[in-house]
Amino acid sequence: MLTDPIADMLTRLRNAAKARHPRADMPASRMKVEIARILKEEGYISTFKLVDESKVRKTLRVFLKYTPDRKAIITDFKRVSRPGCRVYVGKSEIRSVVGGLGTSILTTPRGLMTGRAARKAGVGGEVLLEVW
Repeated sequence: MLTDPIADMLTRLRNAAKARHPRADMPASRMKVEIARILKEEGYISTFKLVDESKVRKTLRVFLKYTPDRKAIITDFKRVSRPGCRVYVGKSEIRSVVGGLGTSILTTPRGLMTGRAARKAGVGGEVLLEVW
């Protein structure tokens, strides 16, 4: 059993990008699918899909995005709020990531959204991760 499935997802994506694999597979959950949706909207991955490999559980397949010279678009991730140390921010405390070049992903009362969208909507929440 995993204690932090989101950190596991980020590790799988980071390892696949460093090894220049075209995709990364991981156990699916609603939270991971929403994170993948945001990563796709922000342009960090090319696409993702849910695959039924067995009747027991679904697999989330994330297709990574690379530059023409085969460098990964995703430079790195940082897991901010962890199971042992939750990090919550108000709407005025949402900070930019890497001088505005990165994206933070928050879980808010209105669902998962980027830090930019949360600031615009005027809501705060738990900072799950930062990506750049």
